Amino acid sequence: MLARKGLLADGFLLTRLAEDATQPSRIRPKSQRARFITKSGSCNVAHKNIREQGRFLQDVFTTMVDLKWQHSLLIFTSAFLCSWMLFAMVWWLLAFAHGDLEPRDPNEPGPVPCVTSIHSFTSAFLFSIEVQVTIGFGGRMVTEECPLAIIVLIIQNILGLIINAIMLGCVFMKTAQANRRAETLIFSRNAVIAPRNGRPTFMFRVGDLRKSMIISATIQLQVIRRTVTAEGEVIPVCQLDIQVENPLRSNGIFLVSPLIISHTIDRGSPLYEVSAQSLATEDLEIIVILEGVVETTGITMQARTSYTPEEIFWGRRFVSIMTEEDGRYSIDYSKFGNTVPVRMAALSAKELDQTRGVQDSGPHEGKPQGWGLVRAGRGGYRRGGGRACDDTAVKPWYVPAEKEEEKKGQKKKVKLEEIGREIEEETVEDMSD
Repeated sequence: MLARKGLLADGFLLTRLAEDATQPSRIRPKSQRARFITKSGSCNVAHKNIREQGRFLQDVFTTMVDLKWQHSLLIFTSAFLCSWMLFAMVWWLLAFAHGDLEPRDPNEPGPVPCVTSIHSFTSAFLFSIEVQVTIGFGGRMVTEECPLAIIVLIIQNILGLIINAIMLGCVFMKTAQANRRAETLIFSRNAVIAPRNGRPTFMFRVGDLRKSMIISATIQLQVIRRTVTAEGEVIPVCQLDIQVENPLRSNGIFLVSPLIISHTIDRGSPLYEVSAQSLATEDLEIIVILEGVVETTGITMQARTSYTPEEIFWGRRFVSIMTEEDGRYSIDYSKFGNTVPVRMAALSAKELDQTRGVQDSGPHEGKPQGWGLVRAGRGGYRRGGGRACDDTAVKPWYVPAEKEEEKKGQKKKVKLEEIGREIEEETVEDMSD
């Protein structure tokens, strides 16, 4: 629909998925793996043999909201019809007990009826609809002859208001559900594994089609795989968190434009031993969960998708879709899921570390990856050196180092505190005033 209005490209799918039609085809196994989360974000779980069905009736409102639209409309229609029919029977019985249904000569004055112009069950049914819906055509009305009729009128009005309130509340909640906002949040159909800053990195792309932003947006990655414990217990669904690469060391994102979410595959990653050959045979599923607050409504929303091994491309990266035009940034959503091949070894991250000389030993052994922070004794900070893997002795995670500093022709030792990497001793000369 949005493509016909010119808001999106014709080749773009508005099913919260975006893909390139020219993506390389992958050989899928004959037996399709069952996925935990579908591409549209729904949970692929069937609940069977639930014996305590009465628990759903204890929370009627949530049960009504969770029902499908056709079932909800059927329940609402049945509720109105049953209430109209029930009170029509009550009004007919009141008229019958008061003798209002007996035939009378219209020219002769008679007793005052409880409800005027009720001569049959059909007229009682019409009066019941007029009372509950407050139409009030004026042909039928309750008189002061029967106090019981006045009580029935009050009860029917209260019951009608309750039914209307429940119906309006359910319709509002169903139309304002958080997953409706997620329909305009799109994920790339395929994820990629490509080198970034010298390390293999798992990446996918996410974008928001609306101009209204998602406040406090956070993204979370989980790996679901089948594991076996040391005692032989089989865990069919084992959930492992994946750290999202973020300089702020948090899962928060600023989704004002499409972003490439990345995860560096290091020693602590569940994908550390996955190679190009073993990827197709891995029994795992990577789940993506995006949460945030809708700016316009203030409702918390959640969008989900997942990637199976068949949907992860090895040795490819996403193309750039952002350009600067006339002083503003322009996004080309027709290339949202496009990827290009890059040079990358088919080895796993563990095998790459072994070839580089990083030993697979304790968690604090081996040279740490990434940039370290070095803090001088006087409170100054500076960056550590570049990444290196050599055969020199490795220092512990937190080791005090010493360096010599010349100041006005005299040398003195200043202790440095090293955080995260090894710093070589170097001589620093201070400029004289």
